[in-house]
Amino acid sequence: MAAGAPRIFVSHLAGVAVFEPNGDQVGRVRDLVVVLRVGRRPPRVLGLVVELSTRRRIFLPMTRVTSIESGQVISTGVLNVRRFEQRPTERLVFGELLDRRVTLVETDEEVTVLDVAVQQLPARRDWEIHRVFVRKGGKGGAFRRKGEALTVEWSAVTGFTLEEHGQGAESLLATFEQLRAADLANVLHHLSPKRRAEVAAALDDDRLADVLEELPEDDQIEILGKLKADRAADVLEAMDPDDAADLLAELPTEEQERLLSLMQPGDAADMRRLLAYEEHTAGGLMTTEPIVLRPDATVAEALARVRNADLSPALAAQVYVCRPPDETPTGKYLGTVHFQRLLRDPPYTLVSSLVDDDLQALDPDATLPVVAGFFATYDMVAAPVVDEAGSLLGAVTVDDVLDHMLPEDWRETEFHLDEDADDDTDRADEDVRGVTSRDA
Repeated sequence: MAAGAPRIFVSHLAGVAVFEPNGDQVGRVRDLVVVLRVGRRPPRVLGLVVELSTRRRIFLPMTRVTSIESGQVISTGVLNVRRFEQRPTERLVFGELLDRRVTLVETDEEVTVLDVAVQQLPARRDWEIHRVFVRKGGKGGAFRRKGEALTVEWSAVTGFTLEEHGQGAESLLATFEQLRAADLANVLHHLSPKRRAEVAAALDDDRLADVLEELPEDDQIEILGKLKADRAADVLEAMDPDDAADLLAELPTEEQERLLSLMQPGDAADMRRLLAYEEHTAGGLMTTEPIVLRPDATVAEALARVRNADLSPALAAQVYVCRPPDETPTGKYLGTVHFQRLLRDPPYTLVSSLVDDDLQALDPDATLPVVAGFFATYDMVAAPVVDEAGSLLGAVTVDDVLDHMLPEDWRETEFHLDEDADDDTDRADEDVRGVTSRDA
């Protein structure tokens, strides 16, 4: 852990007010949601359970928490107000971890958990449970003498973490937690339908969205169909707009409309725009969420946007300068500024002075061969899509072009980078076979 990373005991968060960036209070913290991991690895904090003024409890992901300090939590202001429902792999800190009896590894002595401390990982947005505050002796009570209290590393106690050979989706997910989304998708593809549905149900929305984007179409439809409608809409919102639109396009019209009606209005509007284009055109391939800046934005602002960890490398490779409004469809598209150019100019430079306005934008009706030819000719990894009125509609990235040019079953074709990768794949295949055989 970085020395400067703040450590916060969760007891200090109970009932703490949660605010939007403008200072309006959203609600109060009622619990923390964590996911346990195999062995002695510290649990990852997924988010907070926040109680609104209406007494409804919602889930606030840690990715939407900008600061925790001075007895308050500041959020990004983007909230999903659907009622919080705990999932199979999730644990509530106040409700399930505190007051538990665990064992000190060094002395094999039973202790009671009084509190746990969370800490943000350096250079990342992830939070983990870092330390455990425990008391030695019995379970307590008015006439029991209190034992020594001490704070220890998470790894210094046992009794929390998942069993290495445990059944259920928890152990499987923990085993493959470090896999990239594409590799986890490959694991899911080889599971039985029953097991695949169990694992998908246990993944959090963002992780499931990433995995769905990497799965074959049949698996996507199968998994989405087994989710509750509200959750299916949440997962679609978490997917890249172009991938979500491709998946929606494969569903019956009635099911499309039902899911669109459950999505946030802005996300639903993006989906409807993308669904209006033919699949193998620039409009059908594009994402509606490129980096858009106004002409008076500076290089410093552009680089801050590029640093967003949620952006793919292709989308982060360039920014698009447009007149307001700066959400797609935008005002007049002025040009593109490439990432390398941003690195060469002072932070105070206006992006309007750096635009590449010689590069012709793609028409939304441009066919896949035309789009592929554009990328090959100009050595691009992303390209703007502009309508007849000169408004930016979105951007096509090279990965989406490749997805549509490769054979339909390309995701099911195994590939190996080196001998170590072969060994890892073989071990993963053995685990998958073991899981599948237990399902049979």
